[in-house]
Amino acid sequence: MANNRGTERDTAPAIKMLTQCPFCSVQCKMAVEEKVDERTGRAAYTVSGIPNAASEGRLCVKGMNAHQHATSRERLLYPMLRQDGVLTRVSWEEALNEVAGRIAAIQSNHGRDSVSVYGGGSLTNETAYLLGKFARIGLRTRYIDYNGRFCMSAAASAGSKTFGIDRGLTNPLSDIALAECIILAGTNIAECQPTLMPYFTRAKETGAFIIVIDPRVTATAEMADLHLQVRPGADAALVNGMLKIIVDEGLTDASFVEGRTKGYEELKSTLDEMKLEEITALTGVDRDRIIEAALAYGRAKTGMVFTARGVEQHANGHLAVRNFLNLVLATGKIGKPGCGYGAVTGQGNGQGGREHGQKADQLPGYRLIDNEQDRAYIAGVWKINPEELPGKGVSAYEMMELIHRKEIKAMFVMGSNPIMSNPNAPLVEEAIEGLDFLVVADMFLSETAQLADVVLPVTAYLENTGTMTNLEGRVLLRQAAREAPGEAVHDWQLLCSLSARLGRASYFTFDESEQIFEELREASRGGIADYYGITYERLLQEEGVYWPCPEKDHPGTNRLFEQSFAHADGRAVFQPVPSQSEGEATTGAYPLLLTNGRVLSHYLTGAQTRRSPALAAKEIENFMEIHPETAERHRIEDGTLVSIQSSRGTVIVRSRLSARIRKDTVFVPMHWGDVQNVNRVTSPSLDPFCKMPDFKVSAVQISPFYEPESEEGEADEWGVST
Repeated sequence: MANNRGTERDTAPAIKMLTQCPFCSVQCKMAVEEKVDERTGRAAYTVSGIPNAASEGRLCVKGMNAHQHATSRERLLYPMLRQDGVLTRVSWEEALNEVAGRIAAIQSNHGRDSVSVYGGGSLTNETAYLLGKFARIGLRTRYIDYNGRFCMSAAASAGSKTFGIDRGLTNPLSDIALAECIILAGTNIAECQPTLMPYFTRAKETGAFIIVIDPRVTATAEMADLHLQVRPGADAALVNGMLKIIVDEGLTDASFVEGRTKGYEELKSTLDEMKLEEITALTGVDRDRIIEAALAYGRAKTGMVFTARGVEQHANGHLAVRNFLNLVLATGKIGKPGCGYGAVTGQGNGQGGREHGQKADQLPGYRLIDNEQDRAYIAGVWKINPEELPGKGVSAYEMMELIHRKEIKAMFVMGSNPIMSNPNAPLVEEAIEGLDFLVVADMFLSETAQLADVVLPVTAYLENTGTMTNLEGRVLLRQAAREAPGEAVHDWQLLCSLSARLGRASYFTFDESEQIFEELREASRGGIADYYGITYERLLQEEGVYWPCPEKDHPGTNRLFEQSFAHADGRAVFQPVPSQSEGEATTGAYPLLLTNGRVLSHYLTGAQTRRSPALAAKEIENFMEIHPETAERHRIEDGTLVSIQSSRGTVIVRSRLSARIRKDTVFVPMHWGDVQNVNRVTSPSLDPFCKMPDFKVSAVQISPFYEPESEEGEADEWGVST
């Protein structure tokens, strides 16, 4: 129960708001009850979970306290325009006219592609759809991408190439209980999606053998029957070792491989040339443990594999995921109860956000912007000529590079904080500071918004009706439960108003979110991510519908690939994967590997959770987890400030000694900014297939950080003179 205590006397009638958590991909349903003391004006909140098919009524600490950021005094309540270097309150009319006028002038002088759009994975499906349409029809620019590029792009591209379709889970969560062996690779579900943990503990109680692959002994790894403490970046090599054993021991499903896949012989030929000793050296995992894992998964009649950012956020993330999919296909563990693959989505709408047009290369329904038939279909829905649609843009980090080179002059940011979430933060900060014009639509004055020329306030999860698609591919309706504060507007309303000022009003005639969803249904019809059969009415009655759902009388597809895969020939595709990682290697100057991730009480860049007093209090500052022997070698004591340096920059955090991490690796969370921002040192190397940055492998050096004194002998907590 979460409370913001107020007096019990003279309270107004309680208001009960039915909503769902804004944070992770489970999208837990919940009730938020608000009681206001009429004498003091203070509000008290009680939060409880609502039974639903995904979380079964559970809430984690983030969901229990999500209302605190929505009701925060730090919410943006009115538009602001930078005047004489200071963000100053203005009317909506002034703000929107300034945005439209500046954008029009920049595009007139430098071309339409001089303006870019940067979206977010927590936007509703309606807003994500409209943001893509706004970029291509309102601004007519090719440059749009979003922070979801950093979330699941490796798994998305791998799933598309292997299966012909990308959906987070290929089967429902309820199948977990039917799996005899479960592999959790690079995913710390206990801290990132904690309301899912009972699915795995129940499976374990009924005999499932659980394998966790992670460089750290996480809370998830503690549950495992077998923990493989792999070297960061060596996941693909580890799977090659497992595959080799499965093939050598005759544990493949020969009939499945022959009847429903292609490319197996090439994979087998590659595996035949590999030596298990080389795999052991590359991964840092003992040979016997690799054999144990392979036999457990190979011999199980049913099994599931889950991956997340620990596998995906690498320069070879696409191929690493494809190797896990090779494992699934070789054993035939997909398309039936208790079998399948799951890419554990991170962001609240990371799944839906990439299906309907925020990605540089995609149009709604998971159509491709370079495909002539796809362009023609969407142009018909939008009532334009296909030639008017711009071409493919670039990925999120590549957009920052174009801004840094002054090829992009202006950027419109909605629901994201790119100055913190991108790798190589020093370059990104310099790029954004150098923009001719920056517009940010957000709930808070984030690190990015602080640099904006115009800041536009938008509504929070309690106030904005729309659909979200959870990690299973289940579309859910989140209804507004509270009035918008101050002058904040819905993000989709903002896009409609701005489009009107850009002379494109006829394409954005929406008065409510359901109208946008109706157009989205049509735009997705016949596409890979087909939402056509889903309506608000169905979502209210059925509490969620799986896509693809091609017709209104279709039940939705909860388990994919029961009969065939989504490629034209119905077959899934094997892909041989090299064992060598493309990640940054350690050197004498940079002898350690840095990897990053999340902690239970925070979310993404912390723009929301650090404004929740209850959540901020649980982790008040950033830290570096380091093995005690490594710390001793580098003269690091527990609880002291540490300087972490890479070839890109420096981050200063507090040490946290733990024997639960590899001796060659340090771990730093991703939720803090300024000198605590781990992305000041992370590698910007991009996966060639999906343009995912290599967040998880950065070569660094560490040293104690001694706080320098100013002439007056004073310094702040980070050694900056005051």
